[in-house]
Amino acid sequence: MHRVGFYVCQGHRILDLAGPLGAFEAVATVEGKQLYELKVLSEAGGLVFGSGGVPVATDPYRNVVLDTVIFVGGDIPPLSAPGAVEAAKYLSARTRRIASVCTGAFLLAKAGLLDGRRATTHWRSAKQLQDRHSLVRVESDRIFLADGNIWSSAGITAGIDLALALIELDHGVEVSREAARELVVHHRRPGGQSQFSTMSQMEPHSDRIRIALSFARDHLAEPLPLERLASAANLSVRQFGRTFRQETGETPARAVERLRVEAARMRLQDGLEHIEQIARAVGFSDPEQMRRAFIKHHGLPPQAIRRKNRQNGPSATVPLP
Repeated sequence: MHRVGFYVCQGHRILDLAGPLGAFEAVATVEGKQLYELKVLSEAGGLVFGSGGVPVATDPYRNVVLDTVIFVGGDIPPLSAPGAVEAAKYLSARTRRIASVCTGAFLLAKAGLLDGRRATTHWRSAKQLQDRHSLVRVESDRIFLADGNIWSSAGITAGIDLALALIELDHGVEVSREAARELVVHHRRPGGQSQFSTMSQMEPHSDRIRIALSFARDHLAEPLPLERLASAANLSVRQFGRTFRQETGETPARAVERLRVEAARMRLQDGLEHIEQIARAVGFSDPEQMRRAFIKHHGLPPQAIRRKNRQNGPSATVPLP
């Protein structure tokens, strides 16, 4: 039985707790037996109120035997309080695997557990984490990552991705996949995936432009001239080009290129496909065209990005970009 503890402070985010806890809980449903024993912990035990005013029953953290402890995010001041820092030090010294969700990384950093390590947090808090803790290598655009035995994730639903990755590490990909299906979520976004997708960054106002972008994303391997995108949006070519630029701030051709770069970067993460295969699969005419696009958008060619992530990535079964 793998024992997982969730440490919460006053003002914790309910979904930062419920998301990963629910993922571990789902394993029992899909496997028909308990593989995880779950506990919610706090400094003194008793009811701890979350940021939405919802109380959660907790046990005191001392003398609890755990395999994994997850520090739940929420309001930052309680996470930096002396009692919470003492708890983080105490639990980390007695636990095989440590993780944080969202601003829970602030507690790990305050306790000195992230000094010299890579970590992530919610994109909105990443700069603050870096400014406060200069010894931490904050990677603000990651869903989750692992550095040694310490894992960290972005905010809110990213805690589910983190939990599914830990489940995969413990019990294999099929158990993790079935837990994700039970939760009705995508089977774990890769840790190296950006907290922002190209689609969300463009944020068009009208349904027609969103339809065109979705069409492009679903047909990246095919030619996507302006006329085809305009037809998908049911607009004239001239009207489509003008509306697209007004709503996204860029041309359709550049948007398609960004979508292709994002798709290629995702496929680079497992290291199994050749660059040439990836280029063809996402619609680049050849590897050189993809190389130029990567340099334009990332400042590095695909080979360098793959090499960099192999060097930085953890040895666990967590795919990286």
